[in-house]
Amino acid sequence: MNNLKKNMRRHFVAKSLFLCFLLFISVASAPKKVTWVAIGDSITYLNDHQDETGNRITKGYMTLITEEYKNIDYVNQGHNGWTSINIADKIESIGLVKADVYTIFLGTNDWWQGKPLGDLSDYRNNTGSGTVYGAFRIINNKLSGLNKKAKIILITPMQRGDFVYINNAKNNAYGSYRTKKEQELEKFADAVLEIGKLEKYPVVDLYHESGMTVENMVNFKRLKDPQTGTYQNYTYPGYTAVPYDPETDDYPYPVEAINMTYDGLHPSDKGYEIIAKMLIEKWKGLK
Repeated sequence: MNNLKKNMRRHFVAKSLFLCFLLFISVASAPKKVTWVAIGDSITYLNDHQDETGNRITKGYMTLITEEYKNIDYVNQGHNGWTSINIADKIESIGLVKADVYTIFLGTNDWWQGKPLGDLSDYRNNTGSGTVYGAFRIINNKLSGLNKKAKIILITPMQRGDFVYINNAKNNAYGSYRTKKEQELEKFADAVLEIGKLEKYPVVDLYHESGMTVENMVNFKRLKDPQTGTYQNYTYPGYTAVPYDPETDDYPYPVEAINMTYDGLHPSDKGYEIIAKMLIEKWKGLK
């Protein structure tokens, strides 16, 4: 009888140790939690504000990534209409926190608002927020100060079609097929690439490599024929020569016009999927 009890006790202890071992292996092999702070403009902001898109998007690039990679938690530091210069000027007040990974997705508003781009010497010499290059230096310095071991990934601005805000058509802008204050949007993308090369940061080159171009931002723009006054669907570049009056004309991008963007500027679900895929590829390449 005593031997039976001893054997049962040994069996219980062995089983308990084995279960503890399995639990240890499971915990040890679980992916490490990663905190991600995504810094950007409205393209980042709208990830969590689908209602401001007329519910034309369902998942932004941050949601897409964190749904697939459960160990990643994101903090949305997207700010509607902000430039890199805005971010740099308010770098101490926007509530940036220590994180494992930072992404910086800025530049399109700098271009549209006519902010001076500057050159790489502004970045090297930390000349301040008077230029986009200088602003990026301030931002990068802040992130490195929060966590010297953090990984930083840069994202270039996308190309743009004619933007018309779905909630207020008076808020509109022409696309990147034209210059703004004698500056090309592509030069702002090139600046991000140049900074990434200098710092050895991975760069997601949406402008050149995403396949999202001014030609496929939307399927068409619905505008009044200047001769007949009847609505027609104009594709790029035809629509660039047809006037649009936000006071009297219908919203030019019905649902069937959606392609890479839903309004000429902000990504659709299709566009966000491309951004998420390109970003995670760079993320996986981090050491």
